[in-house]
Amino acid sequence: MQNIMIVGAGKGGTAILKILKESEVLKVQVVIDRNENAPGFILSRKEGIKTGTCWKPFLNEEIDIIIDVTGDDEVFQAIRNAKNRKTVLIPGSVAFLVAKLMEEKEELVIKLKNDSYKQELIFNATNDGMVVIDRQGKVILFNKRAEEIMDVSKEQAIGKEVLEVIPTSRLLLILKTRRIESNQEMVLKNGRKIITTRIPILEENGTLMGAFAVFKDITEVVNLAEEITDLKEIQTMLQAIIHSSDDAISVVDENGRGILINPAYTRLTGLTQEQVIGHPATADISEGESMHMKVLQTRRAVRGVPMRLGPNKKEVIVNVAPIIVKGKLKGSVGVIHDMSEMKSLSRELNRARQIIRNLEAKYTFEDIIGRSEEMVIAIEQAKLGAKTPATVLLRGESGTGKELFAHAIHNASDRKYNKFIRVNCAAISESLLESELFGYEEGAFSGAIRGGKRGLFEEANNGSIFLDEIGELSANTQAKLLRVLQESEIIRVGGTKPININVRIIAATNVNLEKGIAIGSFREDLYYRLNRMPIQIPPLRKRKEEIPILCRRLIEKINRDYGRNVEGVTEEALAQLIIYDWPGNVRELENILGRAIIFMKYNETLINVHHLPELRNINSRNVSSLGNSNENHSLAKTLPEMLEEFEAKIIQETLNRLNGNKTLTAKTLGLSVRNLYYKLEKFNLEKNGMQ
Repeated sequence: MQNIMIVGAGKGGTAILKILKESEVLKVQVVIDRNENAPGFILSRKEGIKTGTCWKPFLNEEIDIIIDVTGDDEVFQAIRNAKNRKTVLIPGSVAFLVAKLMEEKEELVIKLKNDSYKQELIFNATNDGMVVIDRQGKVILFNKRAEEIMDVSKEQAIGKEVLEVIPTSRLLLILKTRRIESNQEMVLKNGRKIITTRIPILEENGTLMGAFAVFKDITEVVNLAEEITDLKEIQTMLQAIIHSSDDAISVVDENGRGILINPAYTRLTGLTQEQVIGHPATADISEGESMHMKVLQTRRAVRGVPMRLGPNKKEVIVNVAPIIVKGKLKGSVGVIHDMSEMKSLSRELNRARQIIRNLEAKYTFEDIIGRSEEMVIAIEQAKLGAKTPATVLLRGESGTGKELFAHAIHNASDRKYNKFIRVNCAAISESLLESELFGYEEGAFSGAIRGGKRGLFEEANNGSIFLDEIGELSANTQAKLLRVLQESEIIRVGGTKPININVRIIAATNVNLEKGIAIGSFREDLYYRLNRMPIQIPPLRKRKEEIPILCRRLIEKINRDYGRNVEGVTEEALAQLIIYDWPGNVRELENILGRAIIFMKYNETLINVHHLPELRNINSRNVSSLGNSNENHSLAKTLPEMLEEFEAKIIQETLNRLNGNKTLTAKTLGLSVRNLYYKLEKFNLEKNGMQ
């Protein structure tokens, strides 16, 4: 460290003081001036430097350099004569020049550092990778983007041979050829794809300094291009699908403005793209509110909404769903069905179903639900009967599923590929039943068609015929049916020629045929012909353990028929159904479930107790109190209960008046014998001794 004394604290001395106090090798020990208020004095005091008005006391061996900035030659000569021989005396002008040069050097160093920093910022801020090598092929520049792309740190690259860092580099070739290579594709060892430009670095005189490479990572660009290509293909496919759909489709954006319709939409509504695209979702509505807007507000899909669209007020059914991408609502899509076409198809379907119902058996034993011992026995008997040609008599209360058994027996027999004809003997008037069953010849009666008509037995030839409510046949029809069973032939009404037939007869009744024989309403010989293989189907009240599975099966059927999505029955509602005695059997259960589903809201999926009508068992009522005229007791009951009690009372009184003659009672009351027996059992009259 060199110690300095400055003589003169004016402007020059102050300037030199400012320069020297920043130096690390020169230290100002003392500042001398006759004027104690000189600027150099003030600065020295602030910096803790000694000051004095005379230089002589400070001439000692500790002062290495004296700088005279007084400008007075006499002072300069005096100091030179008085100073130590080792002390250097510098005139102020020379000292100022040297200090100025040092200052400029510092400024240049700082500027160089700033420029280097700026260059470093620029190199590292760019999104391009940059690598520079010198003429020996060593890496001298490696920016941050190059580090990221190549997975190599700057410390690992700088000073290394370029091929150690980038084994596939062509920069050494650039040093040899001095030629530029532009936009060359290259695959790095880490799998990244880059596109690079390589340039030789030459001085103005042509001297080779090194080579420079700048490159971009195009891996993401290539992948994005592939994704865009895939998206375009998907978009093209979706547009092709939408445009080929026979259903009308409209799509709106999140603001409810049309962005897409297909040709089917134009055909249905009569509206063109110009009238819909870019217009509000309400533009196509002639009657009703916009389901697109409703869906955009609620973010929930709507289904099966009737509306009228377009200038022709086309009647349609609309399904609309929201389009949600990553949790954000982007619009909605609507599918529109033409109601007129649906109604036409429905009519055709119903006609087809009617034809099929009359010609084919649609149920099998798999469709019959049976877990109780009685039901299992009935099913096994029916399966056995299906394998034999014997006539089967299905017996059971109304609604127990006798027709289901008849279908299953036919489908399990060797006649399953032939016709299955169903006849409800109670549904056809007595005057028509005979001609329907056996046919008629031309001119057999007034209104008979020319050429006559084949009867249902002829239609069922080689197949099966199901005669439901067999107990309702008239005596004349019973005789003809007996002939069919005995001789396997029929005679048309008005005809004389017998016609041979091969028909399997399945009969069913819900009345007591034995009672019919006793009162003379049913032929005994026909009974024995029909009753060769009787199958008793138990009522639902005797197999209540099957109610849960019956509910599931019936709800599935009702869902298909009504277009609903009910999932089942709650435990509470199921308990209510199980304690009921079901006089109408499975048919009544289906009726109750169907009625409940009709009145359910669309967002409800389970049948609960409040959906069911009031279910009261008839057998729990005290029929013996029917004659009681107590008004308070009557008023405590519902109107249907009071009507049933009055009906039971009338039947009881009529039976008593006619001495228990049921045939005469039925005729007097305008009932069929079968219906009277049903009501006797329903009101539990026989069990109470009302004969």
